[in-house]
Amino acid sequence: MIRSNDGSNPSSSAKICVPVCVTDLSVLRTVEPADFIELRLDYLEREPENLAEVLHKISGPVILTFRPSEQGGHRQLTREARLNFWNNVAPRGERIWWDIEGDLAHELSPDWSRVIISHHDFNSVPDDLHDIYQRLAATPAHVVKIAFQAHDIIDCIPAFELLFRARRDGHEIIPIAMGNAGIATRVLGPSQGAFLTYGSLDDENATAPGQVTARHLRELYRVSEIDKDTVVCGLIGLPVMHSVSPQIHNGWFASERLNGVYLPFEVRDVHSFVRRMVRPRTRELNWNLRGLSVTAPHKQAVMEHLDWIDPKAIEIGAVNTITVDADRLLGYNTDAPGFTDPLFKKFESLEGRRAAVIGAGGAARAAIWALRQQKAEVTIFTRNVPKAQPLAESFSVNCEPLASATFGDYDLVVNTTPLGSGAFIDQSPVTAEQLYGVRIAYDLIYNPADTRFLREARKAECDAIGGLEMLVAQAKIQFELWTGRKVD
Repeated sequence: MIRSNDGSNPSSSAKICVPVCVTDLSVLRTVEPADFIELRLDYLEREPENLAEVLHKISGPVILTFRPSEQGGHRQLTREARLNFWNNVAPRGERIWWDIEGDLAHELSPDWSRVIISHHDFNSVPDDLHDIYQRLAATPAHVVKIAFQAHDIIDCIPAFELLFRARRDGHEIIPIAMGNAGIATRVLGPSQGAFLTYGSLDDENATAPGQVTARHLRELYRVSEIDKDTVVCGLIGLPVMHSVSPQIHNGWFASERLNGVYLPFEVRDVHSFVRRMVRPRTRELNWNLRGLSVTAPHKQAVMEHLDWIDPKAIEIGAVNTITVDADRLLGYNTDAPGFTDPLFKKFESLEGRRAAVIGAGGAARAAIWALRQQKAEVTIFTRNVPKAQPLAESFSVNCEPLASATFGDYDLVVNTTPLGSGAFIDQSPVTAEQLYGVRIAYDLIYNPADTRFLREARKAECDAIGGLEMLVAQAKIQFELWTGRKVD
């Protein structure tokens, strides 16, 4: 049972630091309230002359950072320039913190009670990560900060291991896995004991890869309400950052007053992810993981790792939903009912309707299965007919080449390909000329909401359905599987 956020759930001590990056401090008028403000002084075009005046504008604690480019700074800084800044320019005070790099630790004499000693690796997880931690922790600095680039969700594990070690050693720490694959460390870190987390003013002002906005940390992920009992759910796939599923599920967690959070998980190696982060008996992360949405390219690959799969998902041949039930991993497919839900608003019945499905991936499997269940006549259209033939045979439907297709005598045309999103945002699998005469054109892509396929459909005077309706319909079923709550 998921505990409600009814006031009995104590908030974590999550602190958010908002970095401020301007090239001229004189243009800085007001700063958004935050637990900490970080002034990235390495962004300045010249040495700061009015730093004291700027600090008066900020009411809370301020972190001063003067980072060289090799450690992620905005410009090249010599060692001499950095030492001169910290020894002769940087102000001190009760609410002023310094973030200094580890290579300067033995050449400075700051108030160590307000120092963050840091190390950044923008390539990968360092092989000597724990040696780096040990060197930094041996300094008198109050907080150790280690940030490294994550290329897969499993790269978050070393960051959480650092949190565990620092708690055991009695040290404050800020471990960050940078990049889209590391967002879990930014959202869940404070609840695991991280000293603070960083949130940008907006998407354009992020100071590190994968940095979430402060507003999203507070309002979307509700980071201050996350604790050790918080149920964690998420979306696994590659890519995932375009998804609006976090907005949908976190909105429901908030409206239902449930202690849960939903995150995007960028997963390349799904086999290692299941073993090291999901399966209760083997996972290396101490978290209350309850459920996962699964998107491309993992809908079929995850099936071999599940302890039980719903018979409907077996027939479809793809899983898009996983529930962690005690020690067992259960698999479902909510795409199929989510797919038909918008269609029943257009057709009283799909029986006998002629449907063309473009594509032959996991989404196509769910669409074909759902249409066949409703006794529609289905034909697959694809650029590579031989590759799609096994899928067609498994559902006893025909497969035709897409390039020469015309759909004038079809009731429904469904795009299940990625054309229209991401790197293919300006593309459509078909043209308006091919769609003339079609009653309904249905695009399973939901971001962007208005795809090239839908624009071509409107040119052909088709009734158009976007993918957001399906996304919400299938997400409602997922949320009920994970929480037992039906949502509007």
